[in-house]
Order: sequence, then C-alpha cells, then structure tokens
Amino acid sequence: MEDVLDLSAEPADPARPVVCFDESPKQLIGEVRAPLPPQPGTPQRQDTEYERKGVRDLMMICEPKRGWREVLIMARRTKIDFAHCMRHLVQS
Repeated sequence: MEDVLDLSAEPADPARPVVCFDESPKQLIGEVRAPLPPQPGTPQRQDTEYERKGVRDLMMICEPKRGWREVLIMARRTKIDFAHCMRHLVQS
C-alpha cells in the first residue's frame, strides 16, 4: 500500500503515466407505466414496478494527474472484452 501512496505522490511524468482502471456492471431498466405528472401540492409519482432491459458493463480508464478519463460501454463482461479495453488503452 505504501508503494501505491508513494507512486501517487510523485510528480506527473509523461514517460511514465499512472493509469487507473475500474469496471462496474449497470442494470438497464424501463418504465412499465408512465409517471403521473405533478399536481399543485404533490410531486410527480412513479410506480416502483420496472421492466428489465439487460445489463451493460462500464469500463473506466483514467489518468488522474493529467485530468483525463474515458468510459467504454460493453454489452457483456468477458475476458475478450477486458482484453479489447487494454488494447484500446495501449493504442490511445
């Protein structure tokens, strides 16, 4: 852990960029019934029932010292998709 803290304390070096990578699955949902519009004295009302529309995997690549980030949206989460993200990172 100390090595990671030491690395993040170093000044930015274009020859040795510090790159972070993270992924997060997100569920896609849709409305089953249209929400009721707001009325005077009451907020908009939404039904808690939803329709499942699938899942997407968000892969975030960032270089915090440079202030750069990119998010790739993948249809699934496989080793091949991960490898494509790593290739994309090396080529950009």
